[in-house]
Amino acid sequence: MTARLAFIGEIESAVVGASAERRGEVLRRVTDLFVSGSEEFTAEDLAMFDGVILRLATAIEQSARALLARRLAPIRNSPPQIIRALAFDDAIDVAGPVLAQSARLDDATLVEIVRTKGQGHMLAISHRGSLSAAVTDVLVELGDRDVMLSTVDNRGASFSDRGFSILVQRSEGDDALAEFVGLRPEIPPHLLAVLIAKASQTVRAKLEAAHPHAKEEVRRAVAEAARHVEARLRPAALDHAAAPAAVERLQRSSRLDERALAEFAKAGAYAETVAALAAMCDLSPHFVEQAMARDRTETLLVLAKAAGLSWSTVREILLLRAEKGVIARDEIVQRLARFERLQYATAQEIVRIYRMRAQAKISPLT
Repeated sequence: MTARLAFIGEIESAVVGASAERRGEVLRRVTDLFVSGSEEFTAEDLAMFDGVILRLATAIEQSARALLARRLAPIRNSPPQIIRALAFDDAIDVAGPVLAQSARLDDATLVEIVRTKGQGHMLAISHRGSLSAAVTDVLVELGDRDVMLSTVDNRGASFSDRGFSILVQRSEGDDALAEFVGLRPEIPPHLLAVLIAKASQTVRAKLEAAHPHAKEEVRRAVAEAARHVEARLRPAALDHAAAPAAVERLQRSSRLDERALAEFAKAGAYAETVAALAAMCDLSPHFVEQAMARDRTETLLVLAKAAGLSWSTVREILLLRAEKGVIARDEIVQRLARFERLQYATAQEIVRIYRMRAQAKISPLT
């Protein structure tokens, strides 16, 4: 090609001893030439452009590399070596356009970049028009929350069972991610059931509506999850049979107060927390344990308000319940807000009714 040959001498002089500004100017002209005829170039032409652009792109400013990346990224037959070099660039404004768009990057290269570069590179990859399961597997394993959300929201992404398993595990306590994962139409039914069983009530309702065919399996999974929660909580009370006695000793010495209760909860002492709250509310430990073990929090919040507990102590109790798997961590803020709205006088009246029902041997939680 005449135009190509006419550039050779100028390119050679630009590469040898030229300033970065001069190299950038020649690079723009070479890139213009490539872009204008990219569909017509032979393999030999591409190899020539690849070598020339690589030489010119060495030691040019980051802004010039970023411009080069933006121009070459959408072109399907861009020179492969320069595309790879741009994709591995540490600067995300250089690598980003290529990672998000270039068809020249294969799965092996993308996986290598995910494993060796940062979250910005992963996020750019997550925006590609299509993603294989080989790539999404490492994105959801190594990516942060933004990377996971972007990957799951990508309709052109494919996921393996392993990828979905990782997503379900990382969705626990994260309503937004759980909803994104659960709305993928191809999620395996058994993993959908596990996801819904662990989701908050709001997300659970949305996912059940989106997957009406899976309701029966979801119900079984929810029941199984509830059994696991009860199994985790029951041994805690049995293994700490001394807890009521320890709380009683504190009560006799007038040392059973909010501070003691908060310390129990913060230390993860479930049985002691139950016994202390029961004593402060003058209710049975069995009643308080039922309130602690149920996903519904209103009864527990009423007890805490009636006992005069502070926001920080209630937060420790809710964190303890989250550790036991009864509630998700991201629900704690909403439940604390409900606690703040409760009136002390109202809570005391409700607890008085609880005591009357207990004396009449009527379960107040049914």
